[in-house]
Amino acid sequence: MDAFSPVPPDWSHQAVHAWGFCCPACQTGCQEAQRVWINRRSPVYGEDHSRKWQEFYQCRCGCAWWAWSSDRPPTILTSEEESPTASSSPPPLD
Repeated sequence: MDAFSPVPPDWSHQAVHAWGFCCPACQTGCQEAQRVWINRRSPVYGEDHSRKWQEFYQCRCGCAWWAWSSDRPPTILTSEEESPTASSSPPPLD
């Protein structure tokens, strides 16, 4: 399974929009997903010209869900400035 494949996997067709960045059925986070697919062919641009994509997940419980990449909460690996909601432009030079 290639998360960046241009062709959506069959399981993604039944996905429901998750408003909190977790499985709507069992509230498991995306880190526990069995499968992942990112729809990078159709980015959406915000008012600040930032891009966001649909991220699709298939949970262990069998539920398929999707959320916007911009809704992903920050992790220990990213700071607020590096989160997907940040602009896609490079950081300013100090």
